[in-house]
Order: sequence, then C-alpha cells, then structure tokens
Amino acid sequence: MSLDVKQRLIVALDVDTRTEAERLVEALEGHVGAFKVGMQLYDSEGPEIVRRLMQRGGKVFVDLKFHDIPNTVAQAGRVMTRLGVFMYNLHVAGGQEMMRQTVAATHEEAKAAGVNPPLVLGVTVLTSITPQQLREEIGIDRDLTEQVVKWAKLAQKAGLDGVVASPQEIRAIRQACGPEFLIVTPGVRPAGSQLNDQKRVMTPGEAIAAGASYLVVGRPITEAADPAAAARAIVQEMEKAGR
Repeated sequence: MSLDVKQRLIVALDVDTRTEAERLVEALEGHVGAFKVGMQLYDSEGPEIVRRLMQRGGKVFVDLKFHDIPNTVAQAGRVMTRLGVFMYNLHVAGGQEMMRQTVAATHEEAKAAGVNPPLVLGVTVLTSITPQQLREEIGIDRDLTEQVVKWAKLAQKAGLDGVVASPQEIRAIRQACGPEFLIVTPGVRPAGSQLNDQKRVMTPGEAIAAGASYLVVGRPITEAADPAAAARAIVQEMEKAGR
C-alpha cells in the first residue's frame, strides 16, 4: 500500500464511555491512522460517539459485524454511509446476496449524498476461534485457513473492499485475492504482550511483512502507561517490516 505507515494503524477503543474514548483519542491523535468503535462503546454511547470522534478529525472504523437478512444489513450500510464512517464490517457468513445488496446500498447512498462510500469489509473467522472450535462447535469441517480464503474470495466476488482476518491467514488471502484487496488484521500483539482472548496472532512487523493492509491494535496501546509511546513503537516496527 502507498499509505504512510502510521495511517495503517487502527486503535480499538474498547472502552465503555465517551470520556474514556476521548481521553485516548486526545493522547493518540497524530500517532495513528484511525480509531475503531466496536459494540462495547457503540452500545454505550450510540452513533453520537462516532460523530464526536470525526468532528475531531479522526477516521472511524465501526466494528459492529452486521449479520442478518440482506435488506436489514443493506439498510444498516446506508446508516453507516450517512454517518460518514471510514469503514464498517459485516459477516461473510451472511452470504453473497447479503453482501452484494449492502455494497450496492452503500454506494447508492454515498452517490446521493455526494460523498465517498465507506470501505466495506467482510469478517471471515474470528481471531478467537481455533481450528478445533471451527470443526467441533461451528460445524465447518474444513481447514481453518481454507475456510478463511473461501470466504475472502466470496467477499471479493460480492464486491467488498476487503476482509477482516487473523494475521495467520494474510499470505493465503493475498495470494488468492491479489494485491489490491484489503486485509484488515486484528490479533496483532507486540512481542511480550499478553494474548488475552486472541488465539491466532502475530507481531505488528510480522503482519505487515505478510501483507496486511491495516492493523487493529487495542489493549497493548490503550492499556499502556503511555499510549502514544506504545503506538509509536508499533509504527516503528511496522516501518522496519515494510522496507
């Protein structure tokens, strides 16, 4: 990607309140490319928190992982477009028609408003899922990487801009879907960090070297004594890996 490396780092604001979120944004402005608002913060503060962050000049990835019938998810895509988000996501498991209708609605809404459409991403297999869980609990009797690639190709066919996938599947997706397809990668942990509930992880440098488009990092930055310093260290690692 031609983006400045710093712009490829997205910080997950996995906090409960606007006060906590804005404190982190204030500390991290200028050090990262965007902020992720997931279910925890969105369900606590609603769409207003997204507006407030964008008013400060920040780009926002709304991570609500839509998964419903096609019309319902397409209408949610219209809402995200009107809100002006940088990117949002939906579950590839919802099927090609759901994805196709959502992309069409997003672009239609953006054209009517005279704005650029948000990037639409497909969630493949969550980074907390292990191969055993995929097989025994979810009932998909396929190699985990093969399943991720299958869903990535389906997302690309439906017109999505990219997918969300663990670092361990980056190379396989890149090979299957080409250089322009976006791969947004959570499950990134600097060396020595706790894994928490992430199972399939890599360091920031490893993920960039493998071909990730964007990295999503939460607790290693937001729970650091100095979040800005933690973010700068990750960006430096990304820069070295990208040379």
